[in-house]
Amino acid sequence: MDHIGIAVKDLEEAKKIYTDLLGLEVHGEEIVEEQKVKVVFIPVGDSEVELLESTDPEGPIAKFIEKNGEGIQHIAFRVDDIEKALEELKQKGVRLIDEKPRYGAGGARIAFIHPKATKGVLIELCERK
Repeated sequence: MDHIGIAVKDLEEAKKIYTDLLGLEVHGEEIVEEQKVKVVFIPVGDSEVELLESTDPEGPIAKFIEKNGEGIQHIAFRVDDIEKALEELKQKGVRLIDEKPRYGAGGARIAFIHPKATKGVLIELCERK
Protein backbone atom coordinates (compact mmCIF):
# COMPACT_ATOMS: atom_id res chain seq x y z
CA MET A 1 0.00 0.00 0.00
CA ASP A 2 1.29 3.43 -0.90
CA HIS A 3 -1.10 5.68 1.01
CA ILE A 4 -4.62 6.35 2.24
CA GLY A 5 -6.18 9.60 1.02
CA ILE A 6 -8.37 11.46 3.51
CA ALA A 7 -10.58 14.36 2.40
CA VAL A 8 -10.65 17.25 4.88
CA LYS A 9 -12.24 20.69 4.98
CA ASP A 10 -9.38 22.36 6.86
CA LEU A 11 -5.87 21.01 6.31
CA GLU A 12 -4.32 22.89 9.23
CA GLU A 13 -6.92 21.58 11.66
CA ALA A 14 -6.65 18.03 10.32
CA LYS A 15 -2.84 18.02 10.57
CA LYS A 16 -3.11 18.64 14.32
CA ILE A 17 -4.88 15.31 14.79
CA TYR A 18 -1.87 13.47 13.41
CA THR A 19 0.86 15.68 14.89
CA ASP A 20 -0.54 16.76 18.29
CA LEU A 21 -2.62 13.69 19.14
CA LEU A 22 -0.62 10.92 17.48
CA GLY A 23 2.88 12.43 17.51
CA LEU A 24 3.48 11.94 13.78
CA GLU A 25 5.36 14.33 11.52
CA VAL A 26 4.11 16.01 8.37
CA HIS A 27 6.44 15.61 5.40
CA GLY A 28 5.81 17.80 2.41
CA GLU A 29 2.95 20.06 1.50
CA GLU A 30 1.98 21.00 -2.02
CA ILE A 31 -0.79 22.24 -4.24
CA VAL A 32 -1.70 20.03 -7.20
CA GLU A 33 -3.40 22.47 -9.56
CA GLU A 34 -4.60 19.72 -11.94
CA GLN A 35 -6.59 18.08 -9.15
CA LYS A 36 -7.58 21.30 -7.36
CA VAL A 37 -6.15 20.16 -4.02
CA LYS A 38 -3.64 21.07 -1.37
CA VAL A 39 -2.06 17.97 0.16
CA VAL A 40 0.26 16.92 2.94
CA PHE A 41 1.84 13.54 3.51
CA ILE A 42 2.28 11.95 6.91
CA PRO A 43 4.53 8.86 6.89
CA VAL A 44 3.27 5.89 8.90
CA GLY A 45 5.53 2.85 8.66
CA ASP A 46 6.03 1.97 4.99
CA SER A 47 2.90 3.89 3.94
CA GLU A 48 1.56 7.39 4.28
CA VAL A 49 -1.60 9.24 5.17
CA GLU A 50 -2.40 11.86 2.53
CA LEU A 51 -4.62 14.70 3.72
CA LEU A 52 -6.45 16.44 0.87
CA GLU A 53 -8.09 19.88 1.08
CA SER A 54 -9.91 21.29 -1.94
CA THR A 55 -8.63 24.52 -3.45
CA ASP A 56 -11.82 24.94 -5.49
CA PRO A 57 -15.47 24.57 -4.42
CA GLU A 58 -16.08 22.63 -7.66
CA GLY A 59 -13.04 20.35 -7.22
CA PRO A 60 -13.36 16.60 -6.72
CA ILE A 61 -12.47 16.73 -3.01
CA ALA A 62 -15.02 19.49 -2.33
CA LYS A 63 -17.66 17.46 -4.14
CA PHE A 64 -16.66 14.31 -2.21
CA ILE A 65 -17.00 16.12 1.13
CA GLU A 66 -20.32 17.64 0.09
CA LYS A 67 -21.70 14.20 -0.72
CA ASN A 68 -19.98 12.02 1.93
CA GLY A 69 -18.51 14.32 4.56
CA GLU A 70 -14.85 14.28 5.60
CA GLY A 71 -13.05 10.96 5.71
CA ILE A 72 -11.29 8.30 3.68
CA GLN A 73 -11.56 9.20 0.01
CA HIS A 74 -9.28 6.61 -1.59
CA ILE A 75 -6.75 3.85 -1.03
CA ALA A 76 -3.61 3.90 -3.15
CA PHE A 77 -1.56 0.89 -4.15
CA ARG A 78 1.96 1.27 -5.48
CA VAL A 79 2.76 -0.30 -8.84
CA ASP A 80 6.11 -0.61 -10.61
CA ASP A 81 4.75 0.14 -14.10
CA ILE A 82 1.48 2.05 -14.20
CA GLU A 83 0.99 1.72 -17.97
CA LYS A 84 1.32 -2.05 -17.71
CA ALA A 85 -1.05 -2.18 -14.73
CA LEU A 86 -3.66 -0.10 -16.59
CA GLU A 87 -3.35 -2.28 -19.69
CA GLU A 88 -3.85 -5.44 -17.64
CA LEU A 89 -6.94 -3.95 -16.00
CA LYS A 90 -8.36 -2.89 -19.39
CA GLN A 91 -7.82 -6.41 -20.75
CA LYS A 92 -9.77 -7.75 -17.77
CA GLY A 93 -12.63 -5.36 -18.56
CA VAL A 94 -12.19 -3.32 -15.39
CA ARG A 95 -13.88 0.08 -15.49
CA LEU A 96 -11.31 2.88 -15.10
CA ILE A 97 -11.57 6.57 -14.38
CA ASP A 98 -8.13 7.14 -15.93
CA GLU A 99 -7.02 5.12 -18.93
CA LYS A 100 -3.71 7.00 -18.94
CA PRO A 101 -1.62 8.11 -15.97
CA ARG A 102 -1.72 11.68 -14.75
CA TYR A 103 0.41 13.78 -12.41
CA GLY A 104 -0.17 13.26 -8.69
CA ALA A 105 1.23 14.74 -5.51
CA GLY A 106 4.84 14.03 -4.63
CA GLY A 107 5.77 13.61 -8.30
CA ALA A 108 3.89 10.32 -8.59
CA ARG A 109 2.12 9.10 -11.71
CA ILE A 110 -1.40 8.06 -10.77
CA ALA A 111 -4.60 6.58 -12.19
CA PHE A 112 -7.91 5.68 -10.59
CA ILE A 113 -10.06 2.57 -10.90
CA HIS A 114 -13.78 3.39 -10.92
CA PRO A 115 -15.42 2.58 -7.57
CA LYS A 116 -18.22 0.73 -9.37
CA ALA A 117 -15.60 -1.87 -10.30
CA THR A 118 -14.37 -2.26 -6.71
CA LYS A 119 -17.50 -2.49 -4.54
CA GLY A 120 -17.58 1.24 -3.86
CA VAL A 121 -13.90 1.77 -2.99
CA LEU A 122 -11.97 4.38 -4.97
CA ILE A 123 -8.62 2.75 -5.70
CA GLU A 124 -5.64 4.71 -6.95
CA LEU A 125 -2.66 3.16 -8.67
CA CYS A 126 0.54 5.02 -7.86
CA GLU A 127 3.93 4.78 -9.55
CA ARG A 128 6.88 6.47 -7.84
CA LYS A 129 10.37 6.60 -9.27
